[in-house]
Amino acid sequence: MLDFGIIQTLPKADLGDRLCTIYEDLNSVIAQTQPDLVALEKLFFYRMGNVILVAQARGVITLVVAQHKLPLVEFTPAQIKQALTGYGNADKQSVQEAVLRELALETIPKPDDAADALAVALTARLQV
Repeated sequence: MLDFGIIQTLPKADLGDRLCTIYEDLNSVIAQTQPDLVALEKLFFYRMGNVILVAQARGVITLVVAQHKLPLVEFTPAQIKQALTGYGNADKQSVQEAVLRELALETIPKPDDAADALAVALTARLQV
């Protein structure tokens, strides 16, 4: 792990501006870190409230990854839990503790989205 964090947009900003922020920030991260693989969590929702917004953001992410000609792998939440804890129905705390242990960190990464992203990256490392 070189670093971790999140791309954050302003909640009240226009959707187009938010998608532009994701596009620009992800391009910057890729330019800085030069990854050889990108891993995403597959869309999985219990309620449909924000599915369209998340799908639009994922579209931007997929576009940026394709423009950089990077391979993309996707994992379901159950695959991530299984890879890190050995149990496909593990709770969030167990996954976060696995991230902590696997990366020899002193504290669980915050915000939760950053810890989730690290879990996806670790799954890719273990599976690919």
